Amino acid sequence: MKTLIIFTHPNHQSLSYAFLQQTIRGLEENPHSSEVQILDLYEESFDPKLVFNEQKRRRDMHIDPELEPYRQQLLWAEKIVFIYPIWWGRPPAMLLGYIDRLFASNFAYRDNGKLLPEGLLKGKSVVCISSMKGPALYPFYWLHNAHKVLMKRALCQFVGINKVKFFEFGGMEKKDGKQRQKLNRIYRYFKSISA
Repeated sequence: MKTLIIFTHPNHQSLSYAFLQQTIRGLEENPHSSEVQILDLYEESFDPKLVFNEQKRRRDMHIDPELEPYRQQLLWAEKIVFIYPIWWGRPPAMLLGYIDRLFASNFAYRDNGKLLPEGLLKGKSVVCISSMKGPALYPFYWLHNAHKVLMKRALCQFVGINKVKFFEFGGMEKKDGKQRQKLNRIYRYFKSISA
């Protein structure tokens, strides 16, 4: 199992970073895990801005040489793990910018004249690990599950990835937020998964 972890948080003292460490620890102890690559978008100084002009055309995004190393990571990975906080009911702008730039037509999907395009990233699986200050049921009741709809339907299923698992942890700034139990849950999950 080849795993790409895409980490999106500017602070390495954060709970998100602790989730990253437990994910790595679990994969290191998992006999099914062969290789792990980590992309820390802030550490990498990834530029999330889309630029379209005479030199950079939208139709050429899938062959933009600046993004080639990132495309190769996505093609290499069998499992993609996104780790990020929920800010304003959605992932950080940095991660959304990565998605905007990388999941381009003719790389992640191909228009085919039908209602939905042909997904070109079939066979992969995704795990989303997110945390937020608000209560765990806030996104479900107040935002109509917008975060999960965005990540699962609008992104993953659109590009052919149907196996998507969520760990969405709420109340993470409370003293009794059970942070240790949740970190241990992530560790145990990645220690035991086989695909």
